[in-house]
Amino acid sequence: MSELTSSYVLGIDLGTTRSALAYVDLDLSESDALALHVLRIPQLDAPGVLLESPMLPSAVYLPHPDELRPADLALPWRPHGEDIVGSLALRRGAEVPGRLVHGAKSWLCHTGVDRRAALLPLDAPPDVRKISPLEASRRILEHLVSAWNARQPDAPAAQLDVVVTVPASFDPVARELTAEAAAAVGLERLTLLEEPQAALYAWIAGHGSEWRNLLRVGDRVLVVDVGGGTTDFSLVAVEDDGAGSLALRRIAVGDHILLGGDNMDLALAHALRERLRAEGRALDAWQMRQLVLACQAAKERLLGEQPPESITVAIAGRGSQLVGGSIGVPLSRDEAERILIEGFLPHCEPDARPQRRARAALTELGLPYASDPAITRQLAAFLARHAEATGARELARPTAILFNGGVWRSARLRERLLEVVGQWMKRLGAPTPRVLHGADLDLGCARGAAAYAAFRLRRGVRIRGGTARAFYVGVEAAVPAVPGLPPPVRAHCIAPFGMEEGSSAPPLPLELGLVVGEPVQFRFFSSSVRRDDVVGDVVERVEELDELPPIEATVPTEAGAEGDVVPVRLVASVTEVGVLRVEAVSRDGAHRHRVELDAREGRS
Repeated sequence: MSELTSSYVLGIDLGTTRSALAYVDLDLSESDALALHVLRIPQLDAPGVLLESPMLPSAVYLPHPDELRPADLALPWRPHGEDIVGSLALRRGAEVPGRLVHGAKSWLCHTGVDRRAALLPLDAPPDVRKISPLEASRRILEHLVSAWNARQPDAPAAQLDVVVTVPASFDPVARELTAEAAAAVGLERLTLLEEPQAALYAWIAGHGSEWRNLLRVGDRVLVVDVGGGTTDFSLVAVEDDGAGSLALRRIAVGDHILLGGDNMDLALAHALRERLRAEGRALDAWQMRQLVLACQAAKERLLGEQPPESITVAIAGRGSQLVGGSIGVPLSRDEAERILIEGFLPHCEPDARPQRRARAALTELGLPYASDPAITRQLAAFLARHAEATGARELARPTAILFNGGVWRSARLRERLLEVVGQWMKRLGAPTPRVLHGADLDLGCARGAAAYAAFRLRRGVRIRGGTARAFYVGVEAAVPAVPGLPPPVRAHCIAPFGMEEGSSAPPLPLELGLVVGEPVQFRFFSSSVRRDDVVGDVVERVEELDELPPIEATVPTEAGAEGDVVPVRLVASVTEVGVLRVEAVSRDGAHRHRVELDAREGRS
């Protein structure tokens, strides 16, 4: 990070469902006691009505030009506006869902779409000007940055060190797009941080120097982060730093699983819809969308602190025969927890895996949601996949668990997960993991991001780990042509697992031929389990790896004529924000062609 121009550092949780901004005042902080605060974010709660909340719904509403007066959209930093971000966006979106953009972060990492294309909302009517996932993310970040600048005009965000959280499983493309959205709102001094790591940093900051007494060498901390739209697992090892103190190293990261609190809202809504249907009251599609949003609010109350025994979930009715123009259905805390426990945290064996169902030949365009909602089966698969990282055979064996995400406010949900994991460990002869208490379930990522920014500047505790995957480039073999048989492709490791941000790998030892002057396709692969590969190692069976979106490019012809094959060596590096960059260096070193895994068509 660069030299300070202010005593503040910022941490931003750019969430799938909600976002938040935390900050540290370094002038008031000591090394083990940070002056850490959460910004109350101004946002519209109704036309012309301001609300201040520590959380900003990650929702963008695109109103019709005649829907609201410009003055109704005024915020402290602008007299009028064209779109709505936050609480009012959700409210209006419940009434007109075709104008609501929600879950932009999930779209930002969707490899099956052009994330720069104006495609949201998917079900928008013809008169709505759609926006891209990148643009939606920019608008949410812009709201957060504007809120900070309005509160602290003498310390604008553009002059501060800012840390933005991303899922640990974000690929290089999604990281690059997040960084681009941040740069578009003036955040030049940016660092990206994995969300599970941010949650652990928040826990550390909340305990000061005492955290060293709560962890011990040999511990393996399992971070279970269930947010509004995603589930993330990470394992962090506690080691001896060689000087008699503790060091932390992230040793495993799970896949990007589109499964979270939004799925739970749907489960509650479907249960209540069936109850209403049994009473002879059918809901149309518009009412069902309302019911899902109402269940989200009900879930947060029933799982929150001092929850009521029961709550009435109400939605607007249709037709004059309905008393009071609304439909109300009771939902008890016990019923809500039963639906969520049995549906999302079922008992299963340690060798259980996410269930796969037969898919229809045709499906609607949309996000690649998890087909199995059982978080316990997803966790069993993660621990099995990364058993080697902890020196185990069947299953990685965590010794401590840190919960993150508002879902875990329910003690019964936490207890069920601990119960299931405890049974797995008992079968393996290992102790039940202990819980790291004191986590900030809702704001942990934002608080942890701000704490990490302060730790970096003051050389405080760091979680090491580097890249969560090894990366490979696909190289087509030079073989005689055979009708109907494409040349085999081998994957050459160009960036090993755990490369630190801001570092470069040695050049690929094999000299390759680079086609210049005509369109070509670069194929890249990755793996989260091949920890021992070094630069130059070859994987013959590329189907064992995860393939990243290909990069289409035309390399300039400075080094040869159109269609020539120029001898080059590849050199990979990881930027400060975790983006993988690959350079093809000519034999004489005079020409360097960069290939960024940033999904920009035609860029090289």
